[in-house]
Amino acid sequence: MISKTSVFALFFFLSTFFSFALALPTRVSAKRDVYVPPVISPNNATVWTVGQTYNVTWNTTNPPAQISNPRGNIYLRQGNDTLLNPTLASNFSMLAGSQEVTVPDVTPGSDYRIVLFGDSGDWSGVFAIAAASSSD
Repeated sequence: MISKTSVFALFFFLSTFFSFALALPTRVSAKRDVYVPPVISPNNATVWTVGQTYNVTWNTTNPPAQISNPRGNIYLRQGNDTLLNPTLASNFSMLAGSQEVTVPDVTPGSDYRIVLFGDSGDWSGVFAIAAASSSD
């Protein structure tokens, strides 16, 4: 006959074994890195005009071998607020180094930035957006 101590010992052994087995990683994945390329333009000397198309450029020198998220999005930021609607560009390669965007209809100001977002975000320098001219 099996004693209560033997049953308890077996239960303890099996629960400990399964706890360790569940804690082990199921697969080893390749090391991936966060890629935060610095934005080159626009910069502090830039003035964009509402409705016009411009290139956002960033430095792609020395990217990691495995980028966690190689696809990017570009947003406009004014002051402390990132404007998520509209997205200026999406689903482009972070290794492209540039992306064309059209300036949305926003209030003119000198406190705008571009947010380049892939697996991390990087901001441009502060730049200005001017109103569209009445002859456009």
